[in-house]
Amino acid sequence: MTAPSTAPVASRGGRWIDRWDPEDETFWNTTGERIARRNLLFSVLSEHIGFSIWTLWSVMVLFMGPEYGLTPADKFTIVSMATLVGAVVRVPYTFAVAVFGGRMWTVVSASLLLVPTVAAFVVMEPGTSFTTFLICAMLAGVGGGNFASSMTNINAFFPLRRKGWALGLNAGGGNVGVPVVQLVGLAVIGAGGGPRLLLGVYIPFIVVAAVLAWLKMDSISSVRNDTGAAKDAAKDPHTWIMSFLYIGTFGSFIGYSFAFGLVLQTQFGRTPLQAAYVTFVGPLLGSLIRPVGGTLADRFGGARITLWNYVGMAAATGVVILASVRESLPLFTAAFIALFVLSGLGNGSTFKMIPGIFHAKALARGLEGEAAAAYGRRLSGASMGLIGAVGALGGLGINLAFRQSFLSVGSGTGAFVAFLAFYGLCFAVTWAVYLHRPAPAAAPTASATETKPQLSYAEV
Repeated sequence: MTAPSTAPVASRGGRWIDRWDPEDETFWNTTGERIARRNLLFSVLSEHIGFSIWTLWSVMVLFMGPEYGLTPADKFTIVSMATLVGAVVRVPYTFAVAVFGGRMWTVVSASLLLVPTVAAFVVMEPGTSFTTFLICAMLAGVGGGNFASSMTNINAFFPLRRKGWALGLNAGGGNVGVPVVQLVGLAVIGAGGGPRLLLGVYIPFIVVAAVLAWLKMDSISSVRNDTGAAKDAAKDPHTWIMSFLYIGTFGSFIGYSFAFGLVLQTQFGRTPLQAAYVTFVGPLLGSLIRPVGGTLADRFGGARITLWNYVGMAAATGVVILASVRESLPLFTAAFIALFVLSGLGNGSTFKMIPGIFHAKALARGLEGEAAAAYGRRLSGASMGLIGAVGALGGLGINLAFRQSFLSVGSGTGAFVAFLAFYGLCFAVTWAVYLHRPAPAAAPTASATETKPQLSYAEV
């Protein structure tokens, strides 16, 4: 059998790889791993800055004192709209990789981050209308789309046995953009600087990310938009089940990232500097632990890790409710940070489940080897953008829940009660679908007289 070509081949005028077979261990060990890791590195950089711009307004609202004329409800609305746009654009961003190639789209998506950054730089001052701030926050939502295109691109570079690690590292490195922008905001506030200084810091980094993507990344020719795969993924119930579970993990992470500082300010009367000292800790720990969630899922099965992770999230939420009722800031902060850590762990385990589920379905259809791997890549790649988009909408729900809770009862307690119930439902769904029953048995092959042993979704 002839080994696949291991060198990028000039095609369509750029750095295109015409043959790519990461499941072939010889190819992977000699050349594939080196190329995949290089693309992963620069993908993480671009996605990292994308997350920073997407969640920029979680910091900007801390700067916006009484002179801006905004109520707490107005601020929750502003960050909610950034979350909404970031979720919606994930769908077209998923398909953009196949249209433009992973390299070119990384350049384009990184460059687009200049639009919301420059726009906010121009209008960020007292007297600007609420509507203008709302539009600028919506423009920042393009940073949320970088996740979908980056994950789709990196999913194609790595073999199934390494996807949990690679996707976890890619997403975790991107997620770190959330605490980094909050840390930069803390430094700016502490130094007595204004919001324009914070915005000015990011403009040159955006340019650097785009240039490095152009110089160092590659595109895989075989990654194409498969409308049939998109339709199949949309029809598959597992796509929607995993979207629901991802709301509980990533939706929590991004929603809490936007809301944490505002909750501290509104419910506990923290100053911008006091809030900024704390807000970065949770997103930082949640981001760093995401690859651990993927690695644990590789070893023990994503469904098992996800199930027990929801138990932990429910327990932490119960402590948050208790601390909120007792108005205990130290307990509230500690439990909230624990929620961030668990949401990050769950992000890694749930996303690892996606390729495993579709690979199990391929085996159940009687496919083997590369045919099964190709089927799994086809449907998992098509479903990831949709799952990522729906999951991000959980962040919108969290911020709207906080807005309504503060309007109704003057605290976030009501919202946390709703979150606790939701985590209980996520636990039940994970157990019922992926642990209570096995995956379908593999179909018999032409040379077999008996069906193959049943697969277990617990292993995905």
